[in-house]
Amino acid sequence: MHHDCDPPIVHRDISSKNVLLDSEHKAYVSDFGIAKVLKVDSSILTKLAGPYGYVAPEFAYTMKVTEKCDVYIFGVLALEVIKGNHPKYFLFSLSSTSYGNMNIELNDVLDGRLPPPSLEVENKPKSIMEVAFSCLVVNPQSRPTN
Repeated sequence: MHHDCDPPIVHRDISSKNVLLDSEHKAYVSDFGIAKVLKVDSSILTKLAGPYGYVAPEFAYTMKVTEKCDVYIFGVLALEVIKGNHPKYFLFSLSSTSYGNMNIELNDVLDGRLPPPSLEVENKPKSIMEVAFSCLVVNPQSRPTN
């Protein structure tokens, strides 16, 4: 999210409550109260920060914050947007198996209050789901960079 900043910024407290939309639905991240500035390709030892359910799993055993922690949080947010609520049970399932080994259909993830997407629109939420799952892989080095 702040990949192009020099030095990099790790937000650490991103949740759906900290994402604001303007009148054209462009998203902005707010509340930089616990954000950290990193040296390039580094990490910071720190105490737990950020809302439960959005913290990257590796943080629990390393206590290190890296840019990949925010990538994980982005994946949680992306899933939350298409699911309509926090994907806590999906996160548990994803952490216990490899996404490549899971056979997850769009309808398993898509907000049940929405009508099924038409064929011409179906690829958009499917793409969001794929990006989200790539951000949520357990190994931080396997998560996308930007």
